[in-house]
Amino acid sequence: MLACFHVKTVSKTTHIGNIGETIAAEFLRSKGYQVCVRNYRKPWGEIDIIARKGDVMHFVEVKTISRENKNDVSRESDGAFRAEDQMHPEKIARLQRTIQTYNAAHALEDDWQLDLIAVTLFVTDKRAECLLLENVL
Repeated sequence: MLACFHVKTVSKTTHIGNIGETIAAEFLRSKGYQVCVRNYRKPWGEIDIIARKGDVMHFVEVKTISRENKNDVSRESDGAFRAEDQMHPEKIARLQRTIQTYNAAHALEDDWQLDLIAVTLFVTDKRAECLLLENVL
């Protein structure tokens, strides 16, 4: 699922990750998800967004990269590096442990899945693209 959103302001001093998470949360809401929790933290890991859609709880990792503009020819734009490339086995293991902790603390018995939203920010264009990769576990 690919969608575009307008970004109010993006500068080099802005925290790209926080912007990406905010855009991802809005993206999920626009797709009918109910965002329940943002930035669920434990000493061993963090879940960026916990959202529900129907009877399924979605634990969402957000990975964000920025480019100057959509037509920018660079290492990122030629396919050599994408936001989703930042999801590695160690990260998935930390996420699994954090998800287990959340599920135990909230006696969650619903179905759940781990999703990834790759956000690409286009600084000059003040736009963003979101790519939802479902059930990455």
